[in-house]
Amino acid sequence: MRTAAALLASLLCLTWTWAQGESGEVIGNANIQEDGGKRNISPDIWAELKELRDMAIEQKVELRNSKSKIEKLEQENTDLLARVAASENKNTVLETRMSSSEIEVEELKRENADRPKVAFSASLTDAGHVGPFNTDITLKFSKVFTNIGQAYSPTTGIFTAPVRGVYYFRFTLRDNRASSWIGAKLYHNDERLMLNDDYSTPTSYAYAIVANALALQLEKGDVVRIDLGASHGVFDDSNDHTTFSGFLLFPL
Repeated sequence: MRTAAALLASLLCLTWTWAQGESGEVIGNANIQEDGGKRNISPDIWAELKELRDMAIEQKVELRNSKSKIEKLEQENTDLLARVAASENKNTVLETRMSSSEIEVEELKRENADRPKVAFSASLTDAGHVGPFNTDITLKFSKVFTNIGQAYSPTTGIFTAPVRGVYYFRFTLRDNRASSWIGAKLYHNDERLMLNDDYSTPTSYAYAIVANALALQLEKGDVVRIDLGASHGVFDDSNDHTTFSGFLLFPL
């Protein structure tokens, strides 16, 4: 199919042919007729015009289709840019959250590093029987298993609070003598908070056990101890039957 430019060239050629026909020459495929001694040239240009019109319509359709494709591509590009922007926003949010989490972790690390660490656990002795005595005595749990913060003294049997806070304490005492009393008193400073005692039966397999636990709010410098009551005895050996433990729950 010829282009619109080629058709236009053909039409110009036909016009030139008509002009030559006026001078008595015949060129191309024009029809020449005699009419009263004059020549009439009637070139068949309708087919050419139709082809030119069809070509123009076709090019218009192609142009419209191209424009539609361009608009579609532009829309797809806009959608893609919107998705990229949304993805970048999500990444920004995630990065912000990660940064916030990292900051919180660092703060927790600093708080944990600054937080005092206090915990102890000890048993009484390997010597066997202790007591009974005529007066109360402070039990010195000399076999130390743990003493983080060095707040417990095995030489005095006294725990001294290094910071203001809430502490947890637990004790267990045992005696294996028949017909005997065992008893423990827990003191906060000079205030007795609890008394636990038991009496063993008069048999060859007799034994008595007392145990208790509590949480205490202590000021810095407050002391806690376990006293063995007068006329009471206790027993401990390498199996560690008689113990005293405590640790800081949280500072205040």
